[in-house]
Amino acid sequence: MKNVTDPFLFLGFWPSAGSFGLNTDILATNPINLSVVLGVLIFFGKGVCASCLLSDLLDNRKQRILKTIRNSEELRGGALEQLEKARDRLRKIEMEADQFRVNGYSEIEREKLNLINSTYKTLEQLENYKNETIHFEQQRAINQVRQRVFQQALQGALGTLNSCLNNELHLRTINTNIGMFGTMKEIKG
Repeated sequence: MKNVTDPFLFLGFWPSAGSFGLNTDILATNPINLSVVLGVLIFFGKGVCASCLLSDLLDNRKQRILKTIRNSEELRGGALEQLEKARDRLRKIEMEADQFRVNGYSEIEREKLNLINSTYKTLEQLENYKNETIHFEQQRAINQVRQRVFQQALQGALGTLNSCLNNELHLRTINTNIGMFGTMKEIKG
């Protein structure tokens, strides 16, 4: 409650702190303040006893304090309930996270094994392709060598025949071969 004498405080003289002097401000002295307070109480409190007024003020204050305490307790209970719900959700989320972690690790292991198996299969296929390629190249090289050897042998035989054969020997060889074909034809026929 605002003091009734507050507006009059600045009207008087206030000596500076630490000095000793006579206060000439009649509104700032205790007897005047007390008489004003008592006058206000008597004027506004006609028919009401001072102890009843004080008792009512204290009861009202007590009720407001108790109401504030009850509200605080209710808010505290609500906060504790929300905290417990939040803890339950946290536990549930932690369990889900652990499950995801375990599933993730098992999925990683499964993928790792699949990758290793796939790599082994790919390496095996590459090894087979390498062996087939080597075998093919070996066969090709062998065939090339055979063709060269055959060509060289044929050229050598032709060279020997051409140097050894004269016209008479050549005609005799042709006649002999014709005779052999004739007998083979008679045998078949």
